[in-house]
Amino acid sequence: MSAIIEVKNLRKEFGRAVAVDGISFGIEEGSITALLGPNGAGKTTTIQMLLDIITPTSGEIYLLGKLLRSHREEILAQVNFSSPYVSMPNNLTVWENLATFGRLYGVRNLKKKIYQLAEMFEISDLMKKWTSSLSTGQVTRLNLAKAFLNDPKVLLLDEATASLDPDIADKTRKLLSRMQKERGITILYTSHNMAEIEELCDRVIFLQKGRIVDDARPADMISKYGRKDLNEVFLHIARGDNESLNPNI
Repeated sequence: MSAIIEVKNLRKEFGRAVAVDGISFGIEEGSITALLGPNGAGKTTTIQMLLDIITPTSGEIYLLGKLLRSHREEILAQVNFSSPYVSMPNNLTVWENLATFGRLYGVRNLKKKIYQLAEMFEISDLMKKWTSSLSTGQVTRLNLAKAFLNDPKVLLLDEATASLDPDIADKTRKLLSRMQKERGITILYTSHNMAEIEELCDRVIFLQKGRIVDDARPADMISKYGRKDLNEVFLHIARGDNESLNPNI
């Protein structure tokens, strides 16, 4: 299978601080890949560069087989993202938010698409509510519905279920998995819920201080480090001991 996301020697500096330090990876079409690491590891910066929100200091990004900086509009029309840390306009209703983003993406049969997604993410009863009145979990589900409006080929999900209660989070994971399989979407996923990563993801890329320190299937990574689950692997690597990068110790 071909790489639908390809990053080559990607680096981002903020003054003297290096947030992303020359990382390279490729992600196959139709897969779910986790981008993991402790706070400050470079995950969000990497995602923002993939969305062309911030410009890399050096390196190249290819999405859908094309260079992002040369084909920005064409590529981003087929990409979407969701993050509970990105605010949506609070002075619009839920319906108005979805309709506005749908028009920006040029979505056909927009009304039908909005109602379908609202039902999937269980926000149909919120359509007339002001976004400012929503709970954190409701805003998260609104963000997720927005992320599927344009039937993206590439979807970037940052802490997609972080603010959801266990019941809704479980329903959301099952829905994301089903929609990904049915539509062949390529997903790059960040989360601090390691059980969620084990459930959803085909592969884990682990960042530490802006560098890739490991890259493997979740089960292979657990076996490699001799741990009982991915949560223990995360703790092992994130603590930054010399032994954390040597699974044989």
